Amino acid sequence: MAEEAGKESTPVVYVVDDDADMREAITGLLRSAGLRSLAFASPQQFLESRREDAPSCVILDLQLPGMDGLEVQRQLGRAAVVPPIVFVTGHGDIPTTVKAMKSGAVEFFTKPFDDGELLRAVEEALERDRDARRRHRQLAELAQRHAALTPRERQVMALVVAGMPNKEVAARLGTSEITVKIHRARVMRKMGSGSLAELVRMAETIAGSHTKG
Repeated sequence: MAEEAGKESTPVVYVVDDDADMREAITGLLRSAGLRSLAFASPQQFLESRREDAPSCVILDLQLPGMDGLEVQRQLGRAAVVPPIVFVTGHGDIPTTVKAMKSGAVEFFTKPFDDGELLRAVEEALERDRDARRRHRQLAELAQRHAALTPRERQVMALVVAGMPNKEVAARLGTSEITVKIHRARVMRKMGSGSLAELVRMAETIAGSHTKG
């Protein structure tokens, strides 16, 4: 389900728990709060499913057959946009909780949990995912604009954002200052930048994404 421009797809909460009664209790709670959910009885079933292109989060049991919740969390971490996780468990311990939270979990609940607290954590997780998706879209658009620059325009952009004046850029590239000005103007237009400071921020964002990748 693709997101249309200016319109957000309906959020979905994935519930992964091998206990049928617990799955029904959680999905019923989510339904009562007006939230859509999809339930899975095993981690394999969830990981093999095609997840929707919509704001989402995962309510994930820690003790699961064949694969524990922390391993599911690790596997989800390979995605471009990782859905936030709310862990639930019948046997919580401090080291496991710390490990899950350090790996990005939103919250860690021991069963039986407070319904209101679980819903609060789900709303927080969905908001985190909305923000992450927004940043991912913006970065993709930025990378697309940068890819549309010619090789010479990319050279000019790199030197300009490094702080070089047009005259030095021209000397470095073996061209005229007027040519550099033309390339610089094209770079600003193609990148959608209104100022040098904004162009510098764009370059830093692109460089940061390459470092993370």
